[in-house]
Amino acid sequence: MSSRVINHSERYVFIAEWYDPNASLLRRYELLFYPGDGSVEMHDVKNHRTFLKRTKYDDLRLEDLFIGNKVNIFSRQLVLIDYGDQYTARQLGSRKEKKEATDFHVDHQSRPFYNEMIQFITSGPVIAMELLRDDAICEWKRLLGPANSGVARTDAPGSIRALFGTDGIRNAAHGPDSFASAAREMELFFPSSGGCGPANTAKFTSCTCCIIKPHAVSEGLLGKILMAIRDACFEISAIQMFNMDRVNVEEFYEVYKGVVTEYNEMVTELYSGPCVAMEIQQNNSTKTFREFCGPADPEIARHLRPGTLRAIFGKTKIQNAVHCTDLPEDGLLEVQYFFKILDN
Repeated sequence: MSSRVINHSERYVFIAEWYDPNASLLRRYELLFYPGDGSVEMHDVKNHRTFLKRTKYDDLRLEDLFIGNKVNIFSRQLVLIDYGDQYTARQLGSRKEKKEATDFHVDHQSRPFYNEMIQFITSGPVIAMELLRDDAICEWKRLLGPANSGVARTDAPGSIRALFGTDGIRNAAHGPDSFASAAREMELFFPSSGGCGPANTAKFTSCTCCIIKPHAVSEGLLGKILMAIRDACFEISAIQMFNMDRVNVEEFYEVYKGVVTEYNEMVTELYSGPCVAMEIQQNNSTKTFREFCGPADPEIARHLRPGTLRAIFGKTKIQNAVHCTDLPEDGLLEVQYFFKILDN
């Protein structure tokens, strides 16, 4: 019999900021994470005092800890802005490699098929993604498979291009070959200056809004929910991931304040992590899509509407997988909030 010794004193330290809505101030903390037992500790940087004693917190994972990410600690959304010590910087600084995957081929300008490639990529909407994992560029290229889909079906039959591509141009997805290319492409779609990338695809007509909630994104349900929406013959005309703060969520949910008893819990859930907002198209879309989402309480949905999104993917009335527009007249307003206000 062998045993593994867990080092309960090992810790990672980050500098984090939290926006205090009551004082309209950014407060800075030192956030300590102990991977041995999953506990956290917080110190108030300005006042040099303990803000949160070491406490076990199951909702924070080591893979969540990287500069620029937003983490939720006991209903406070913290932005990780820097490493707190050299040990953390050495251990975690090179662990995550950011990249973006999209049909963007600037590196192929000298190749004979460049014009055809540009014509194809501008023929309709594309989805750009920032992918995050260890050795992200190499792993994404491995998942994509060979550039020519015909070759991919022979050499890597389980790859994305083998499964979904047609040829060397219509090969489903793109991935940069180097860190420099990834950085350049990231800057095009997600500018570090905070400016806007290419225009989104929202139509702002005959539409309703759907938000896949943070708990569903965290649980890996995003793909399954998107396929369920597609299989139900709804058109997703715009889609984007957002990290909302409490002020944004309270503004968006203002119509429910004082009306729904779970209002505070609803707010906390929606800013607890990344959510995915969509513009949904269909005739009389607000009514029919709302029916497809099902009753707000998943337990009731499982009894009365077992085929609905909330019945299949929801857990509780708060963590019920999706938000959808309740009133037909609010469909456009909710879509505009995400794709005109937040996206600018």
